[in-house]
Amino acid sequence: MSCRGFSVYSCLFFTCLICWYEATAFKLFHEAVNNRPVIGVLTQIVSDEVMKPFGETYIPDSYVNYIESGGSRVMPIRLTLSTAEYESIFKKINGLFLIGGASDLVTSDFARVAKIFYKLALTANDAGDFFPIWGTCMGMQLLTVLVAGENLLTETTAENLALPLNLTTEAHSCRMFKGFPKELMKAVTEEPLTGNFHKYGLKVKTFQENQKLSSFFSLLSTNIAANGAQFVSTIEGKRYPFYGVQWHPEVNRFQWSRKLNFPHSSNAVQLSSQLAEFFINEGKALLPMLIILLDHIFNWEKHCSEGIKEQFMWLINLSVITA
Repeated sequence: MSCRGFSVYSCLFFTCLICWYEATAFKLFHEAVNNRPVIGVLTQIVSDEVMKPFGETYIPDSYVNYIESGGSRVMPIRLTLSTAEYESIFKKINGLFLIGGASDLVTSDFARVAKIFYKLALTANDAGDFFPIWGTCMGMQLLTVLVAGENLLTETTAENLALPLNLTTEAHSCRMFKGFPKELMKAVTEEPLTGNFHKYGLKVKTFQENQKLSSFFSLLSTNIAANGAQFVSTIEGKRYPFYGVQWHPEVNRFQWSRKLNFPHSSNAVQLSSQLAEFFINEGKALLPMLIILLDHIFNWEKHCSEGIKEQFMWLINLSVITA
């Protein structure tokens, strides 16, 4: 073989070797990073005087524990950033979690920022980039406002009530409950496994009569409020991986006040665990960027306050720790 021919074959060999190495390295990198998801969590503005000395925004600790228990890291998302900064954050997270609380669903900064991420998530999913969103209590209510384009909530008081779910036929073919054992699905309908702490909600009749909502979401469960109104308690996007619960799965494992009706039975704990793992597994479907998590939850301070409502006694306070 001539020197020239040897050189050609050598180049081809090393080119193939490099391609194989890059492909293998990418596969290993993909698998490793995909098992380290990051869920973004919108913060809340501190209104309690006891907490104000520690900072302006917070996340209740129970949500952080809940998300981490499912196998994800948490990235707090402050409500005072620019649209460009939110677009940058969107590329660094594997999903968005909208927590419960008390904010105006149309005019608040919480609603404004949620709308930015909601639109980004729609665009991403339409382009084939899987991006899930979860809403708990107020978070679910906000999802319905974003989809409907208006606030359709009415009084559906269920405060400090643990309830079973009235499952619909769609619940038995949905993604959210797909991995549930039969025994747990049965328990969900018979035992008070879901903690409710809300005054307003979406009536089932309103949901069914609103074309935007009924075409976007599948109705998985309903419940009855103190005033007799039938309200939406669990929803799932038909086309998009968007999920909402009017109740609080996180309290089953991470809230312990004796004055509040938090379900702590073995089935209640299992329900909470199943849902946390379900949503985090949804987030694992998205390939994240390789990033340095400067805004990871562990880079922020944690404080305890007895002045906050008891179901939210422990909070993550998001004042930046400076070196």
